[in-house]
Amino acid sequence: MAKINKKITARQKKQQLQRHKRSMMIVTFVLVLLVGVVSVSSISLQAKNKTYKVQEAELKKQIEEENERLEDIKEFEEYVQTDEYVEDKAKDELGLARKNEILFQSEK
Repeated sequence: MAKINKKITARQKKQQLQRHKRSMMIVTFVLVLLVGVVSVSSISLQAKNKTYKVQEAELKKQIEEENERLEDIKEFEEYVQTDEYVEDKAKDELGLARKNEILFQSEK
């Protein structure tokens, strides 16, 4: 009887070992699959990040251009409020001149 119990326990140990190997193979496969998915996702995110950095640079350039344009508008606004602007407009559009000035107009 002791021989039979030893055979059974040896068989059970062999089955347990096979199940353990199978389980380890499944776990290894799942881990490799997860590493692959994470790698692909990482590459995709890096590409998006590169695109966003390019877009960010373009937007910063646009902001700088708009700030320069704003400065030009402020300078023009200050110029419009001066007497020099009024005189220039009067000369150009209305053909007016000061008392001691002579305006020459070209023929069109």
